[in-house]
Amino acid sequence: MFVTCVVLAAGNSARFRTGSGSRPGPGTKQLLPYRGRTLVDAALDTARAGPFAQRIVTLGESAAAIRAGVDLTGFLAVDVPAAGNGCGASVSTAVGSVDPRAAGLVLLLGDQPQVTARAVADLIAIAGGSALGVCRYDDGPGHPFWFRRDLFAALRGLHGDKAVWKLLHSGDHPVTEVPVAGPVPVDVDTWADYERLLTGDHLVG
Repeated sequence: MFVTCVVLAAGNSARFRTGSGSRPGPGTKQLLPYRGRTLVDAALDTARAGPFAQRIVTLGESAAAIRAGVDLTGFLAVDVPAAGNGCGASVSTAVGSVDPRAAGLVLLLGDQPQVTARAVADLIAIAGGSALGVCRYDDGPGHPFWFRRDLFAALRGLHGDKAVWKLLHSGDHPVTEVPVAGPVPVDVDTWADYERLLTGDHLVG
């Protein structure tokens, strides 16, 4: 099965730079250090380890910095002019670059480095025949998501933040939940999230 992976790395890091506890640092949170590299490197490595025939990464206002500091080999980099309008703009833009042979796509976040290649593989294996799939962790649902080709039109119409979650909870499409052991991986939206990521990562080795 021809499957595309889309890594969302176009966010403008607004909450990260202006929220409570913010610190001086890189212009984009995706370039924060993580295991000797960066947050987005970890997400790209997870995508590289998956059974994908096409890999796409979306870039926003920090595109130049990411291109200069991150190895994007094997990825089609898609610029999102309206990235500041939320992840919906990134998803809708990326879908326009998905190969016409793709049976579906898996969505990964560029600021959620603890998602595992095993979770991605299980998602495709279990939910690949479904319209929409989501990982079910011990404490709730989380990324990665699966979208079959017949949902691409709906993805093209997304706008705003948390757009894919609104689609998930709309009730318009059956959802297959894929069990994944452990808590939902940390999504780094704030400095507190980043500190929690580093602390938890240290505790598990």
